[in-house]
Amino acid sequence: MTELWSNLRASRLSLRGWDWRSSVIYIGFVVIFAFFSITLRDSGFLQPTNLINIINQTATISVMAVGMTLVISAAEIDLSVGSVAGLASVVTALAIASWGLVPGVIAGILTGAIVGAVNGGLVTYANIPSFIVTLGMLGVAHGGAQWITSSAPQPILNDTYNTVFGGGQLGPFTVLVLWTVVVVAIGALVLNKTSFGRQVLATGGNRVAAEFSGIDTRKVKFAVLLICGITAALAGMLYAGRLQTGRYQWGEGDELSAIAAVILGGTNLYGGKGSVIGALFGSLMIGLINNGLILAGLEAPQQELVRGVIIIAAVALGRRK
Repeated sequence: MTELWSNLRASRLSLRGWDWRSSVIYIGFVVIFAFFSITLRDSGFLQPTNLINIINQTATISVMAVGMTLVISAAEIDLSVGSVAGLASVVTALAIASWGLVPGVIAGILTGAIVGAVNGGLVTYANIPSFIVTLGMLGVAHGGAQWITSSAPQPILNDTYNTVFGGGQLGPFTVLVLWTVVVVAIGALVLNKTSFGRQVLATGGNRVAAEFSGIDTRKVKFAVLLICGITAALAGMLYAGRLQTGRYQWGEGDELSAIAAVILGGTNLYGGKGSVIGALFGSLMIGLINNGLILAGLEAPQQELVRGVIIIAAVALGRRK
């Protein structure tokens, strides 16, 4: 009896020390899912096809959010990811049409790597704020994609590409779900279990202290912007595979959704703390909200208003003083 009482007391102390704010994204996800499940039960919300569709539609944001988590954890920002996705989609489409599948995939990834390297170089070695650099790159990538295609969509007729990067299925899971799981798993492993991840968090938490401890913070910032460019390009390639065409419009505005997902997921906007899994749930929560509001029959302005209120409330609840 004494042992049971001791265990109960330990459990109460543990719960008393639990900070619910650190789990607000998971609590919010469950609450919103339960709300839509009850109110939209007759509208097909809980149908497996609808739930899988939510994951498919948020896959590109989830992939972008992995790279964005690393960038924000290092106390930087990347506003160019949406435009880089569009540029990578058209570069991939054009390269596949001209040279085939493998060169097309390589060209798409290299597009993101080059943009990420330019962003990283200007931020770390030219000492230009990442907000300014990536805002400018947003225009460069968007305008470049529109220019090289003359604003015309670029069809992708390679069935293998379209299967692997968007339209395929492996058992009960779509390829987009598998891509999301793989990228998120790698991102979470890197941030939480590697020395590089610890360096990223140290750089974002206190750059001066990190440098005194021997961390090359410039290399860390360069690396996270490079990775973010690559994940943005991959997201654009997934757009292209799912929709079987490359367009400069793909990814337009996704930078805001990716940043919202990351902040909702518990990453500190000022750096030093990040969660890739949290960013995934942030992305899925945005997808749930979008899907639920559409099924509820709300018009576009109403959807935008409600979505904004929910996101602001979730971030406000999750903040620590």
